[in-house]
Amino acid sequence: MSFKSRGDQLSRSSISQKWTLLLCIGCFCAGMFFTNRMWTIPEPQGIKRTTAIEAEKLKLVLEGCDPNTLHLKEVKRESKDIFGEVTKTHNAIQTLDKTISNLEMELAAARAAHESLLGGAPLSEDLKNTESPRKRRYLMVIGINTAFSSRKRRDSIRATWMPQGAKRKKLEEEKGIIIRFVIGHSATSGGILDRATEAEDGKHGDILRLEHVEGYLELSAKTKIYFATAVALWDADFYVKVDDDVHVNIATLGETLVRHRKKPRAYIGCMKSGPVLAQKGVRYHEPEYWKFGEAGNKYFRHATGQLYAISNDLATYISINQHVLHKYANEDVSLGSWFIGLDVEHIDDRRLCCGTPPDCEWKAQAGNICVASFDWSCSGICRSANRIKEVHRRCGEGENALWRATF
Repeated sequence: MSFKSRGDQLSRSSISQKWTLLLCIGCFCAGMFFTNRMWTIPEPQGIKRTTAIEAEKLKLVLEGCDPNTLHLKEVKRESKDIFGEVTKTHNAIQTLDKTISNLEMELAAARAAHESLLGGAPLSEDLKNTESPRKRRYLMVIGINTAFSSRKRRDSIRATWMPQGAKRKKLEEEKGIIIRFVIGHSATSGGILDRATEAEDGKHGDILRLEHVEGYLELSAKTKIYFATAVALWDADFYVKVDDDVHVNIATLGETLVRHRKKPRAYIGCMKSGPVLAQKGVRYHEPEYWKFGEAGNKYFRHATGQLYAISNDLATYISINQHVLHKYANEDVSLGSWFIGLDVEHIDDRRLCCGTPPDCEWKAQAGNICVASFDWSCSGICRSANRIKEVHRRCGEGENALWRATF
């Protein structure tokens, strides 16, 4: 190869390298130009969104609308609404309970009247009057427990501390005090004993006949029926039970009970807790002595049976639950047992069990007049048909005390 040919090849190779270099530089510049025009830096969306949420929360906090605060407020509002609904429901239940109690008392009166008609027994005037609405609220109902054989005792009470005729009506209307002798029926319905009692009631109008067969061993049952019947007949603050061989000062009894008027479940009497007698044949023997524990144990506190008073709520409780209340041999023990487990206030007042003269006489002279007087040895006034007039003369509060009293 000649020198000239070699020089031409070198010249063409240099030109080709120069154009290649220029082409590369041009392409680079073009790429940079288009890249700046079309590529954009992506915005930090997650950061931006987070910042917006925080700003919104800050705004809510500043306006007192923090989500946590709103949640607490909502919970409190719901709790308040629930409490209000519970209160309304509780009040509605109390109203319903009272209505049911009233209906049950009216039903008890209607049942007693119905059973009297079915049994051919005479319907007392008190039961006949239950058809009319009972609007009057009485202070107390005094039920004098008596028996067929106690006509002389009843007459002695009529002649001493129990007002008769127009005065008894006045006592009911002006003082709100109802007094009735309480007696059931004989085992032979319509027999001579029942007819004699009907005649006596026709003369005096002061006997309450119970749907009950008389018998000494049935005193607990009689007590239940008395309270149930009395509650059905009369709406009173207190219901009193007294034996027909006890002297009572009615005004002093009323003044005593009024002091406890605001106590809904008051059980008033001379409280005691005597021994449970397990030996057969002795007076006040308790056949169910084993229920009271070991031999020699004592009864729970209860009022002595000669006279005691219970408030309206307790009498209503007996009326409603009379079919399931257990009867012990002794009537006063039975009554005390019915209140075990209830929120009852036992009120021990020894003026309800004073002795006969000179005990009650000395107390009266000292200005502490007794409510009731009797002999503990006889569980009543010994030979009461003959002696009660003497007790009344020496220990009675005086007739004017009753009419001057305000209850």
